[in-house]
Amino acid sequence: MEKNTSAELEFKYTATPAKIWKALTDKEKMKKWYFDVDDFKPEPGFEFRFWGGTEQRQYLHICVIKEAVENKKLCYTWRYDGIEGCTELCFEITETYNKKTIVKVIHTGFETFPSDNTDLKIENFIAGWTYILGTSLKNYLESAD
Repeated sequence: MEKNTSAELEFKYTATPAKIWKALTDKEKMKKWYFDVDDFKPEPGFEFRFWGGTEQRQYLHICVIKEAVENKKLCYTWRYDGIEGCTELCFEITETYNKKTIVKVIHTGFETFPSDNTDLKIENFIAGWTYILGTSLKNYLESAD
């Protein structure tokens, strides 16, 4: 059986693409629903870092922006300090009708992570994105400034 190496999830919000873009790219807004990043610029080549992980172990995430199309698409690499492997994460923003916007998250490259690190299994990322985008971002957008 072939190993699943990418995760694709879609979430629908009652928010404009511009509001979602701000939530994804403004470091002060990101801190309210995502991770506490020191700095963030949606510009190709910009590197940002943040800590996150499980109760048992925290990881320094090191990410580099690959593509940024305002209100439409944001992609960056996603790796961990001192751990082999690098994935890519993309957020695709699509406005629909009735003030609804779909955000599709595509996270690829899980096969590059060490298979013996259970924290880095694709199932954990799917659960994480489901919570982060399905609950945390949704709640932020519904109550956002």
